[in-house]
This record gives sequence, structure tokens and C-alpha cells, in this order.
Amino acid sequence: MKDSLAPENSYDSGAGDLTLTVLASGSKGNATYISNGHTAILLDAGLSGKALQQRMAAKGLDPAGLDAILVSHEHSDHIKGVGVLSRRFGLTVYISDGTWQVSRNALGKLADMRPFTCGHPFSIGDLAIHPFSISHDAADPAGFTISCNGTKVGVATDLGIVTGVVRDHLEACDALILEANHDPQMLIDGPYPWPLKQRIRGRSGHLSNDDAATLLETLCHDRLAHVILAHLSEENNTPDKAKKIMEMVINHSDTKLHVASQATGSRVLRLG
Repeated sequence: MKDSLAPENSYDSGAGDLTLTVLASGSKGNATYISNGHTAILLDAGLSGKALQQRMAAKGLDPAGLDAILVSHEHSDHIKGVGVLSRRFGLTVYISDGTWQVSRNALGKLADMRPFTCGHPFSIGDLAIHPFSISHDAADPAGFTISCNGTKVGVATDLGIVTGVVRDHLEACDALILEANHDPQMLIDGPYPWPLKQRIRGRSGHLSNDDAATLLETLCHDRLAHVILAHLSEENNTPDKAKKIMEMVINHSDTKLHVASQATGSRVLRLG
């Protein structure tokens, strides 16, 4: 499979190729842009509408070209800008019924809403979406695979444990956005109160570097072109720590490793 790094401030909407970039990642807000040149979506919109438009513009992306927003769960760092962007650009919001029921007041009026059920695939334009259940302290949290023209992207963040369902859905991806939230020792030694540390370490919390590496080891294959490490804690992790353990897994392969930051997200990647 051919792949490339697109220029940071350039986007060519070539038909067929999947363009992928994380706009923001972390506890202060999450959003990812995915497009094949005809259909463009945001997976989560956890910054303000203004901030997300600025992030897109900085990467040469036009928010007016979006078709929909796909929501993983109801926490504010994933839905803060959903309502305003839906209203401003007439965007359909795809959201599970469980998530909708607990977030409808925060989201406000939407241009359109389409419910989905984890385990049941659906399409948004040219993009095939397959939502799957994950373990997190939310009403009905979802991970996703997004596929188009034989290219598959897997997204698994905000999960406390790796289940067989998660592994099965993330098999044979060309690109992965994978949570590497915390270094276990940094979390234990860090400033968080003990109940919060327990929540993060728990089955409904966030994935550690070690657990993410164990998952990645089962998912590596010859066509895995990119791994983007996401949702890194600013207090309990460092990019160097996360990269070091992942590099041991992908050593001697052609897989490229990236770290998505809270401030700038990730590079623009083109898969095709």
C-alpha cells in the first residue's frame, strides 16, 4: 500500500485516497478528520466550534466541506463543539441512542441526528463505519473502524481494557489511532487523588502505554502503515515514554509511528 505525509497546510481532495488527521487529542478536547475526497467527517468534536475551525484551517481543511460528525461518547472533551458545528454547517450527527439520551441537553438542537448501534455497520457517504463497544465510564461508548476502497482505519481511545471485541475489529487496519494514556509508574507517583488514579487504571478508565503496546503487538501486519498514539495524559505520560515502548513493538517493520498532541494533533496522513 502506498502512503504519504501530506504537507501540513495542504490538502488535495484526490478521489479515493483516505486523508486522516487528528485535530486534537487529550483530556482538553478530541477530534479527528477523515475524508476520501468526496465524504468528510469529524470523529468527535471536543473543542469549541471556533477552535475546531481554526485547527482545520491550519491544516488546509475546509469545515464547510464536512458531511457529518460521528460521536464516540458523551464526555465533554468529545462533544463540546458538536452542537454548534452541526447547526453552523448543517451537519448530521451520528450518535448511539444511549449516548444521545445522556448528552441531548448539552448538544442542543442539531441539524439532523442519526442513531447507530454498536455492532451494526452503516455508511456515511462513501465511508463504511463499523462501531464496536468499548469499556469506558460512559453510557454507550464506541470505537470505530472506517473503511473506503479497501483501506481501513481503526480508532480505539478512551478504553480501560482491551477486549476480544476490540482486537477483532482492529485487525487488518492500514492505520490505527490508539490510546496510550499513561505511564503506570508516573500515574502512581503523580499528583492525582487516589480515587482518580483508580478510575484511570480501572476497567472503565484509560489504556496505559504497556497495555497499548500489548494490543499493538497483536495487530501488527505488513500493511499497517501508520500508528497514531492518542489521548496521552499531560500529567502522567510523555511522548518519549509512549514512543519508546511502541517502537519496541514495531521494530524492523515499515510502520510509521506518530504521537498526537493536545495542542496540534497529528500530521495529515494520506492512505491509498
